[in-house]
Amino acid sequence: MNENKKHLDDLTHIRSLMERSSRFLSLSGLSGVFAGIYALIGAAIVYFDFKAGSISYAKYVRSMGGDEEPTAKIYFLAGIALLVLVASLITGFIFTSRKAKKQNLKIWDNSAKLMMSNLAVPLITGGILGIIFIQNGLFGFVAPITLLFYGLGLFSASKYSFVELRYLGLCEILLGLIGCLYIGYGLLLWTIGFGLLHIFYGAWMYYKYEKKV
Repeated sequence: MNENKKHLDDLTHIRSLMERSSRFLSLSGLSGVFAGIYALIGAAIVYFDFKAGSISYAKYVRSMGGDEEPTAKIYFLAGIALLVLVASLITGFIFTSRKAKKQNLKIWDNSAKLMMSNLAVPLITGGILGIIFIQNGLFGFVAPITLLFYGLGLFSASKYSFVELRYLGLCEILLGLIGCLYIGYGLLLWTIGFGLLHIFYGAWMYYKYEKKV
């Protein structure tokens, strides 16, 4: 019996080592929580500037009229999104570095490179497509496109990190598709996808994997 238990423990240890070498497990749940908070702040700023939080397509378009060109309004939104992204990346790096140090893991190993490359391709593609849409006046599709391609990136990157990223990615994809179907609700769906879902996901990951670390 003791011999079988020893073999089982050895197999568990080997599996743990293999998982650590093939998956990026230093990703911090707290970084997701803060990314969600930043997104909510950014969405609030955009809401009060656009005065378009609700929203039929007609109201959405009218909200971009006023004294400014619609494109200028969209670039303002893009600037807020960029600030949210930069703040999220900095915070994510800080929390992930701290977690990696506690676990005696490298923050930039082969699994991290694979994860980031799988995440980056859909994000860059979505960003370029969003710019093309702006240039062609398809403003209502910009927010849904960011959700859609971000979700695709998470789904792809989950193969090299926590499997829970896959579920977050699927939720983002669903929101993006809904946004493409119901133009004018982009800000609301963006707030749910990048704000509330990130907070829920980050808190879930923190209590599941990090609280006892």
